[in-house]
Amino acid sequence: MKKSYKVNLVVAGAGLLTLGLAGSAMAFHSGGVAECAGCHSMHTSKPGGKFLLVGTDQSSTCLSCHEHDGDTGPSSYHISTADSGLGAGMSPLQRTPGGDFGWLKKTYQWTLRTVLQTEAGETHGHNIVAIDKGYVADATNTTAPGGTFTAANLQCNSCHDPHGKFRRDSTGAIVTTGAPIIGNGSYTTSAVPAAGQAVGAYRLLPGAGYTSSTGTTIFPGSPAAVAPSTYNQTEATNQVRVAYGAKTGNGSATWGQWCSTCHADMHTSSGKLVHPVDQNLGSAISGLYNSYVKSGDMTGTSASSYLSLVPFAQGTSASDFASLKANASNALATSAGPASSDQVMCLSCHRAHASGFPEMLRWNNEYEFIVSNGAYLSTSNSMGRTEDEWKAAYYDRPATNFATYQRGLCNKCHAKD
Repeated sequence: MKKSYKVNLVVAGAGLLTLGLAGSAMAFHSGGVAECAGCHSMHTSKPGGKFLLVGTDQSSTCLSCHEHDGDTGPSSYHISTADSGLGAGMSPLQRTPGGDFGWLKKTYQWTLRTVLQTEAGETHGHNIVAIDKGYVADATNTTAPGGTFTAANLQCNSCHDPHGKFRRDSTGAIVTTGAPIIGNGSYTTSAVPAAGQAVGAYRLLPGAGYTSSTGTTIFPGSPAAVAPSTYNQTEATNQVRVAYGAKTGNGSATWGQWCSTCHADMHTSSGKLVHPVDQNLGSAISGLYNSYVKSGDMTGTSASSYLSLVPFAQGTSASDFASLKANASNALATSAGPASSDQVMCLSCHRAHASGFPEMLRWNNEYEFIVSNGAYLSTSNSMGRTEDEWKAAYYDRPATNFATYQRGLCNKCHAKD
């Protein structure tokens, strides 16, 4: 009975690591490798599958727990809304910082100047292949934009190490051996490892030397961050702030360096990247961020300027996880904005999994307004969505949080509106 219960609790590497609370006795990954029977079955594995997995493929195995049919969400470690919750006019349920993969299944159509427009669901995020859950490879980008990684091979374990070998030791170094993992290293409640101990790398994100079953991916190191132990929630009132670290020690990497594993040409001055990443904001940009409240309103202050729709990486010193923990929260109506030494990163504009907008952006960048005449876009400017779908994509924020005519959030750093 005990073992069958644990199988029902499998969370196999899609990135959200516990059953709600870090350090809980019910945690599955708990920062490292879980019990083998949670993901593999010696005699009853999925027909046609590989590696004796309980799902047909790696991502299906992950989603056997990270997606739950009948979930009314947002809830705990779920990162995908089941098909039953994705009908016409229905919004994906989950509000994790990385987003809900369900947006990949939401294709929108509308007419603009008598011409039918189509926004394919596959444009909304990383198109993981999960046969059991109806997720298929990106049919347009057959390789990663700016890179060579094959779209048909994209699985959860392309970006997460399901065996969780990467760990942060007491010196702050990211290693794979040398000290046992005592618990999860992703949360504000995570233990501080003593000498001879380690905690798991953030979200099981791999570092140098990682080889997934879908191909070798040369990560430069593991990126750093700290999340509140409860992170999947509406942001109608309180924001969820994940404190991202710019680079925190030996074996770590900036978020831009880590993403460049698959998107290399987007991270060189001669490639496809125009906007800088992993660079200090400087006094001018950080000043604009801190002053910007909404379109036409530059009366903000640093103490209350943080916006989870435009996060940044803290320019922390080596091993300074204490400062990351101090800034991560799920209960902040307001929070402090960046200093000049903080950095822009890929996640400043994009969600890691998927979003309600093309290119997994955190806000709509396909139209001049986010809010028009005091409401999210509707009727003639709906872009195929209901107002409730727009609101869900902004994690349930009331339209009144923005200006009556709110323009794109590039302006949070550039204030051109």
